Amino acid sequence: MRSKFSSLVLASAALAAVALTALPAVATTSTTLNVPFSFTVDGQSLPAGMYSVVRDSTGTFVRLQGKDASQRFTWLARPGATHSDRVILKFEGQGKTHVLQSVQFGPLITDSLDQKTRSTEDMTPQAMPGF
Repeated sequence: MRSKFSSLVLASAALAAVALTALPAVATTSTTLNVPFSFTVDGQSLPAGMYSVVRDSTGTFVRLQGKDASQRFTWLARPGATHSDRVILKFEGQGKTHVLQSVQFGPLITDSLDQKTRSTEDMTPQAMPGF
């Protein structure tokens, strides 16, 4: 009887160890991008310049943040169709301004941030060291 109990405990411990090692470790990831034109996000005008894009450790949220603390936007993200580590900001040109449409950080992408999407241009800014 004692042998069966020990086997059951060991089997349970081994199963738990395998289950825990199978969980992906998603670290908080960040990159800094140079956006060469002014744009709007959620009705707020932002200047051209350096912005960081951050993917949280849970793989649930994506954040766009400028150097100014008031320039911080966080959105729920969902799995996208790609598995690359690219960061893509999609903009729609509206006259002389651009409106941020979506943010993709690797396999995560936001839903459309502006429901008035017509013609969208992709912009893949080059990652810039430091921020």
